[in-house]
Amino acid sequence: MKPATAAKKLGIYLPATPQEFQDNDITRGGFNELQENPPEWLAELRRNGPHPRPVVAHKLGVSISGLARGGITDPLTTAEITALLQSPPDWLVAERSTMARVRAEEKRAKEARRAKD
Repeated sequence: MKPATAAKKLGIYLPATPQEFQDNDITRGGFNELQENPPEWLAELRRNGPHPRPVVAHKLGVSISGLARGGITDPLTTAEITALLQSPPDWLVAERSTMARVRAEEKRAKEARRAKD
């Protein structure tokens, strides 16, 4: 698979990976090996970042669109994410509230479908 696909599936930011990873396609076996026995660089990226937007959004409890509305377009490190969570700006509080309402509505709709069936 292409390096970009592998990085996406691993939840890592491709430009932060070693050049060797970026330049070579990854076999299914190689990908499985990365998942089962991550090398130090992969463990470090997962631990400290920089993290891609989907991972940042998940850690902050907002949508990717919410990140964009909040002005976050670049990858963030774990320390930057922690700082945002410790002193949440107004946009983060609003986006987390929005996300909570969306999840509650999705849960309500799922329960309604289940009751109907």
